[in-house]
Amino acid sequence: MHPTNDPNLKSFVDVKPESHFPIQNLPYGVCRNKAGGEVFICTAIGDYVLNLKKLEASGVFDGPELDGKRVFNERTLNKFMGMGHKAWAEARATISNLLDADEPTLRDNESLREAVLIPMDEVEMMLPVQIGDYTDFYSSKQHATNVGTMFRGPENALKPNWKHLPVGYHGRASSVVVSGTELHRPQGQTILNEDEKPVFGPSKLLDFELEVGFLTGPGNALGSPIPVENTREHIFGMMLVNDWSARDIQKWEYVPLGPFLAKNWATSVSPWIVTLDALEPFKTEGPDQDPEPLPYLKTKDGWYDINLEVYLQAENMDDPHCICRSNYKNLYWSMNQQLAHQTATGCNVRPGDLYASGTISGETEDSYGSMLELTWKGENPIQLPNGEERKFIEDGDTVSMTGYADADGYRIGFGEVSGHILPAKK
Repeated sequence: MHPTNDPNLKSFVDVKPESHFPIQNLPYGVCRNKAGGEVFICTAIGDYVLNLKKLEASGVFDGPELDGKRVFNERTLNKFMGMGHKAWAEARATISNLLDADEPTLRDNESLREAVLIPMDEVEMMLPVQIGDYTDFYSSKQHATNVGTMFRGPENALKPNWKHLPVGYHGRASSVVVSGTELHRPQGQTILNEDEKPVFGPSKLLDFELEVGFLTGPGNALGSPIPVENTREHIFGMMLVNDWSARDIQKWEYVPLGPFLAKNWATSVSPWIVTLDALEPFKTEGPDQDPEPLPYLKTKDGWYDINLEVYLQAENMDDPHCICRSNYKNLYWSMNQQLAHQTATGCNVRPGDLYASGTISGETEDSYGSMLELTWKGENPIQLPNGEERKFIEDGDTVSMTGYADADGYRIGFGEVSGHILPAKK
């Protein structure tokens, strides 16, 4: 076990037992003070953010440099992500040491502590990376089986290629937004019956998709695939993803090329990126893959035991209501296999590119990661505590997702990703 993952490690900053951000986590984000001021790169510790730009400027933190420039002076994490695992590990170890309960450098410097440790409720979290490209996969066997069963029957639920490769499509990077961004209901063409003409208007079957994404660090040269055994060196960390979906728009448009307008209007992501180093203690075995994957996809890496939850809150509800509990280990295809497949053609990836898992559904009905599955196409509405019911997401609803991995004595969490749905723009 790496020293930064030691469960006995404690910070001088008070961290509640249920906190997502103990000293063993140290996720990366970007924020600014709500009162105004500059945007800065940060990490999280308990209920505080640590200003890494200001900490570095104080002289107590010799942060990473690229071409003679300090990367924590940037407004996004892209340059740091592109430096590779050696730089990531060194920065993590240094930050961990400075926050250690037994290290006096920051602990005993009151003026510096007050300057660099800021309560979370006093900052606004930003999109932490400039996302150049976005791929969404379809890697949960249970989700693919559920959806396939609905529209093609159980005997044809999975397409012939599904167990041979990680199915995916190229999403829209420009509409990836940080948690908390309000979103207008999308409009598009829909059709009720195949013998009728399509109409244009607001989507009536709005849905969420419970996903977890990973972000790439160092890229590869065009024409040079990333071998599956090397993918770990190219993955910086993970974040929660809600890849919103307009099911009625998608049903009409997806033949023959797949999702387009149904998915391009918004993808919400959590503001914190949890590194793979922090998640190392939570690695787990993946499923038995039958048939055996082709050699370029054969690996046992990339699965983690991460609890996932989805909450829905209607406008007149005081508290959010949990409607789904799933787990990241429910994926059939791992992130390592996804990245190896993405680059198998020689496709080049870049620092900050986002790759989402696809909807993560478990085997039980309460673990289905979308309204489409939870209500089975709207046939079995969800009953909310206030007496309302939901077949799909309505205007005024807020959907929030959280994820965390539990260890003995601490929790590695992602915070949350949330989005509030407004009516369609006229």
